[in-house]
Amino acid sequence: MSMGTTSSPTPTPAAEETFPWERVCPFQPPQSYELFQTEPIRQVTLRDSGLRTWLVTGYHNIRLLLTDPRISASRKHANFPFYFHAPPEFRTETSFIGYDEPDHGQTRGKAAVTFTNRRVKMLREQIEQITDDAIAAMLQMTPPVDMHFALSLRVPMTVICILLGIPEDKHEFFQENGTVLLGGIATMEQRQAALVDVNEYLYELVALKEREPGDDLLSRAIAEYRNAGQSYEQRDLVNLCRLLMNGGHETTASMISLGTAALLEHPEQLALLKADDSLIDPAVEELIRYLTIGDIAVPRVALEDIEIGGVTIGKGDGILCLVLTGNRDPEVYDNPNDLILSRGKRGHLGFGHGLHYCIGADLARLELQIVWSKLFKAIPTLRLAKPFEEMGSKERAVIYGLWGLPVTW
Repeated sequence: MSMGTTSSPTPTPAAEETFPWERVCPFQPPQSYELFQTEPIRQVTLRDSGLRTWLVTGYHNIRLLLTDPRISASRKHANFPFYFHAPPEFRTETSFIGYDEPDHGQTRGKAAVTFTNRRVKMLREQIEQITDDAIAAMLQMTPPVDMHFALSLRVPMTVICILLGIPEDKHEFFQENGTVLLGGIATMEQRQAALVDVNEYLYELVALKEREPGDDLLSRAIAEYRNAGQSYEQRDLVNLCRLLMNGGHETTASMISLGTAALLEHPEQLALLKADDSLIDPAVEELIRYLTIGDIAVPRVALEDIEIGGVTIGKGDGILCLVLTGNRDPEVYDNPNDLILSRGKRGHLGFGHGLHYCIGADLARLELQIVWSKLFKAIPTLRLAKPFEEMGSKERAVIYGLWGLPVTW
């Protein structure tokens, strides 16, 4: 499959062998992804761990694999493909994102009631107010302003903390530690320390909600366990909260910043969005497809030998589904490397596929719709404060994005 071209040179054998590969341009796949034209499923060596791991590419291959019961999301497998230096706790302190059935469904169900489409729609007015407040505060600052911290992180972090029942004075604490846990430059020791600090607070929060329940996700999860007559450990709830805290803000924040940059770098598409309010829904879907910030965030392990795409993945082998190759697959999308807001529709792999489809997809969609609808109306002259090429991107991070987004108006 054709993955587009960039200005980087043809990859050398050494570059082909070790993974992950970096994007030369945040809007285009790594140059080495061109290797998948002739070998859509191939083995590489993970740079940090030395593990041999299968890379699975292409829209249809990824969808097929993610619905196969012979794969596991459990981090406890010896060959689970961590592509960064992961502390031991990353294998044991997880929640439903790292569970297989039946544990996955039982744990996910305790949180799912908060993320139903009906309940998410009820949050619209609150999210609109949070967004208005963040934009107003940003406008009080003297430009250039780092929009990533002033708006992109603030909105989803505030929303997820409200949903979890976390007080406002702890929002910055979670924002800082979430960046360490999911960022691409943190050391194993830094991730371990952040995990300890976050867990310490969450144990206190769980104990508080057990004594004094409120109208929040954590209190509802406790009630679900008790009403079903099921036992649980506080550790289960701590891991659930940490998963939702990280997944509920880092992903959406990265999308807000990188998506805003993409719109500003594609002025003809931004002009269409400004002129037509009805374009916001397809625009969100197209930006999620185009950017695919979770490209390498879908690791699995084969529980049995699996034949796919003419290749046999051996039992126990690690697998990484490269979601960007699915969302840029020319067999599915015409001109896949172009940003075309009007073609956006659901069906992309930006929220995953199958059993582990993102639990917060509807919430993320709503937050993105609200932010981009309001941002360009409130600041119609918004522009980047320095060349986009000079902005640091989160290479090798769990969630791809920008370290900052300096803007002016």
